[in-house]
Amino acid sequence: MPTQSPSDRLRALHAGPGPVLLGAAWDVGTGRLAAHLGYPGIDTSSAGLAFSTGRPDAAGLLTRDEIVGAFGAIARAVDVPVNADLENGFGDDPDTVAETMRQAAAAGLAGGSIEDATGRADRSLYALPLAVARVRAAVRAAVGGLMITARCDAFMHGHHDLNEVIVRLRAYQDAGADCLMAPGLPDRDAVRAVVAELHRPVALVVGLGTWRPNMAELAEIGVRRVSVGSGTVRTAFTAYIDAAREALESGTFTRVAAATPFAELNGLFRELNSR
Repeated sequence: MPTQSPSDRLRALHAGPGPVLLGAAWDVGTGRLAAHLGYPGIDTSSAGLAFSTGRPDAAGLLTRDEIVGAFGAIARAVDVPVNADLENGFGDDPDTVAETMRQAAAAGLAGGSIEDATGRADRSLYALPLAVARVRAAVRAAVGGLMITARCDAFMHGHHDLNEVIVRLRAYQDAGADCLMAPGLPDRDAVRAVVAELHRPVALVVGLGTWRPNMAELAEIGVRRVSVGSGTVRTAFTAYIDAAREALESGTFTRVAAATPFAELNGLFRELNSR
């Protein structure tokens, strides 16, 4: 029997009996840890990559080569499919988006997201016709390989019009997107309304707002994919800041002392590199 491609494996995860929870990663180390812990797939975090290089997220400061290179390295280091946060495709033009998807597929990634946020203050979202053309270009470039997730970032940029979100996601669905996402939806009713209006898998990032659903609730609503986005990188950086501040300001080291022992963590990575 032919071996499934990473994209086929990622698609299969969306067809299971309940929503799939993807592990979060931003470099090879976190990718290997997520796979080792048992996550069936990985969702990358552009925020994680940005923060780890000392830059803010969503500021257009990460290049396509950096993101595809870093996330492709994760894909090559693990045996589970990796879905990549490819931001807005690194350009306005649909041809640029298509080239981004081709490079992502060549790097071994199983899926990639394309968002409708422009990254500009004067107009935060692309006009719908251009946004649709960009999704269509991504889908055509994927040629049935790379799984394309189309994102409507309206709620992330102050456009709190659920009807607009649904109109946009329907259009992206019609353009051929495999999966739909609207980060920042405020509550259960909003997510339920989006799921009810679409017939492709809906992905949800947990932890962006005040709503804290569990997997059972998301299964009941009909969400097909769940990730935590920047949640784990924020957790990691919070632990670093707290430990560093304690040492600097109090002269005590309780947080450092409570960390996983060096020998244990080093042994885990030694084991992962011996396989």
